[in-house]
Amino acid sequence: MNPAFDFAFEEHTAVLSQVRQNCLQPLERLIEEATARLSNGGKILFFGNGGSAADAQHFAAELTIRFAKNRRALAGLALTTDTSALTACGNDFGFERVFSRQIEALGRAGDLAIALSTSGNSPNILAAVRQAKASGIFTAAFTGEAGGNIRDAVDLLIAVPSKTTARIQEMHSLLGHLLCQEIEARLA
Repeated sequence: MNPAFDFAFEEHTAVLSQVRQNCLQPLERLIEEATARLSNGGKILFFGNGGSAADAQHFAAELTIRFAKNRRALAGLALTTDTSALTACGNDFGFERVFSRQIEALGRAGDLAIALSTSGNSPNILAAVRQAKASGIFTAAFTGEAGGNIRDAVDLLIAVPSKTTARIQEMHSLLGHLLCQEIEARLA
């Protein structure tokens, strides 16, 4: 077998073990927050850049359509999918505001904003969190181990204990699936 493959599997397994020890308690709190907000008519706004943008879309679809079973639709919205809004905002106000502008328009007190950022330092992610908090929206973030500048900006942080982007994103996918699974189980 390729030694690089061996290393990737070993690193993944080690990070997975640490996630199991360190991230399940904050994940449980996020599930409770999400379930309460969805039960009371709120929505979950997901956002991120690059691979995290893809995760945002993925998790929003799992809620809106279904995760594992047929049930009522749940209000999950990815702020990464409207190319007209993204490009208009990027052109007129700058890329830093592509998510904050949408939160200003679509977010309401009682919603939940979930940022996905391996570094926790992206200016557009930080601006979105600031806007969400100003709008009375509970904020959470999935990050890598350091948490970056978002660490002190959000109400709830789930920091994957790794500095390797691929391992962080793999764990974000697992944690996002657990989030959707438990929301679905509790609200079905």
